[in-house]
Amino acid sequence: MSPTSPANARPAPAPTRRLTTAQALVAFLARQYTERDGRRHRLISATWGIFGHGNVAGIGQALVEAGNGNRTEHRMPYLQGRNEQAMVHAAVGYARQSGRLSAHAVTTSIGPGATNLVTGAALATVNHLPVLLLPGDTFAARPADPVLQQLEVPYAGDVSVNDCLRPVSRYFDRVSRPEALIPAALQAMRVLADPAETGAVTLALPQDVQAEAYDWPEEFFAERVWRVRRQAPDVAELEAAVRAVRSARRPLIVAGGGVRHSGAEETLAAFTAATRIPVASTQAGKGALRHDHPADVGSIGHTGTATADELARTADLVIGIGTRYTDFTTASGTLFENPAVRFLNLNITGSDAHKLAALPLVADARTGLEALTSALAGRAYRIDPAYETEYTGAKEAWEERVEASFATPDLTARPTQTQVIGLLDALVTEDDILINAAGSLPGDLHRLWRTRSRDQYHVEYGYSCMGYEIPAAIGVMLATRNHERPRPVWALVGDGTYLMNPTEIVTAVQENLPLKLLILQNHGYASIGGLSEAVGGERFGTAYRHRDADGGFTGPPLPVDLAANAASLGMHVLRATTVDDLRKALAEARSADGPTCVYVETETPDTVSGPPPAQAWWDVPVAETASRPAAVKAREEYDRQVAARRRHL
Repeated sequence: MSPTSPANARPAPAPTRRLTTAQALVAFLARQYTERDGRRHRLISATWGIFGHGNVAGIGQALVEAGNGNRTEHRMPYLQGRNEQAMVHAAVGYARQSGRLSAHAVTTSIGPGATNLVTGAALATVNHLPVLLLPGDTFAARPADPVLQQLEVPYAGDVSVNDCLRPVSRYFDRVSRPEALIPAALQAMRVLADPAETGAVTLALPQDVQAEAYDWPEEFFAERVWRVRRQAPDVAELEAAVRAVRSARRPLIVAGGGVRHSGAEETLAAFTAATRIPVASTQAGKGALRHDHPADVGSIGHTGTATADELARTADLVIGIGTRYTDFTTASGTLFENPAVRFLNLNITGSDAHKLAALPLVADARTGLEALTSALAGRAYRIDPAYETEYTGAKEAWEERVEASFATPDLTARPTQTQVIGLLDALVTEDDILINAAGSLPGDLHRLWRTRSRDQYHVEYGYSCMGYEIPAAIGVMLATRNHERPRPVWALVGDGTYLMNPTEIVTAVQENLPLKLLILQNHGYASIGGLSEAVGGERFGTAYRHRDADGGFTGPPLPVDLAANAASLGMHVLRATTVDDLRKALAEARSADGPTCVYVETETPDTVSGPPPAQAWWDVPVAETASRPAAVKAREEYDRQVAARRRHL
């Protein structure tokens, strides 16, 4: 046979495309999708960016090309941020509102642009929310050493400031050669789409590699679908769970964020309809049931309702669904007092399923609940009617306390914070979304807010990051922008939080997003001020006031006008001084079609008109020895409370 015959011919070379590394990455990202329950979503739907010398010629140039000459579905929209941390917060807000099925990328320069990502990355990873970070990095080829903004580490030549992102990332890689992008990008997508692994994913991109050309295989740019698994429970674990539920006399469900991430709200409602087991919620799980659902007993833990916390103290079986059991949920290990209490944890993540020496049920929340409901259906399990009567009666009593704290008898008075919440509660519908993260508001909202829809309550309390609210609201609005009807999105902030990160107001103005910003001015850190007083710190350093003659901060309030500041950034501002003013301003803001701020100074409530106090403890260690009476007294109370802590083994 001739050596040139077809049998001996070499196969045609696989087609390639010559692109820079940055161009290849953006083209790859534009073709990635998730799929769950038969519905497909764009995995990376946009890229936030602030450009510097470490990314402007690489990712920046690639984004210019990605917005032109491509099919619409393969374009990469660009979003302009003002602060790198805030861009991550906006991406996280978008991912949460999208059910973790769609995410954003964030690109920054090297140096401070990259290190500004760390706080946002930690928040994303703590909360199991996907975000792709693309920080620039110093030269891989090291043509000059050091270059601008390079951190020199004498004992390790391969370290850069981006290594700060390693402990707060679920996956980290430094792409030091163009061809290394292929496995790195595939691993990044795998982690982003994995419900048990997701969080911040970092691909550090040396600025020379970003601009370097390479012949990429065409198949790298094929559309790729990452199926988001709904893991079914193990048969033996399911049978053990059924036995545990059937033997329980006072069971209590603790619904965490996993219920919402899984879209398991209707399944949870069906489970409670069959069993009548009451449901308490964590901050991330609030909204798993509507506030008026018969089985909903409100929030649990240090910021919980009296109803839920009393049930927790007497529960013999705690069924955790998609919760991490943080110290706020467990009241620092003091809440679940019943000597016979045991735990059953349904969680997609094995490490969380095993917490508190629980029976693990490792599965997707919806799939696991469906299996548990089905397995119990043939065994005639339902709680004792007396237990149901007990918790429904306690819930009614709690609602009366909420109404009392919301009451506004004097329309000409300055409103308290709880009255502000009550006025907003009376205004909103199930369409509205509330966003908060830090200060005294999370406690009041968790305890008092009446959630009307599965995604109305958006309080980030895994990392409790001041400055999250405004950018996260932008992310939420981007996620809901294409809905048939606009959804009012409220960012609720105190003055301390506002001063941390107001910059993305400019982004809301630029994108013409109808952000509703509610600023509560109380001249300092109300939450930490109260905590400081409780632990013997005497509110030191928590008020925004002039220095006094003794060097302290007890002078008059600082003449800071946050309303004027918001207006200077482009918002329409409504000032409210009384309860009646505030009611009108909130209604006007809700109907506004542009970025609108409501500014109100709040009154400190008295013990009668204020919110109900904490119904469970939280461990903040108090000085073991001190000369000041406030700290000595606080330590005595601390020792009394900590004695009740137990380890569940």
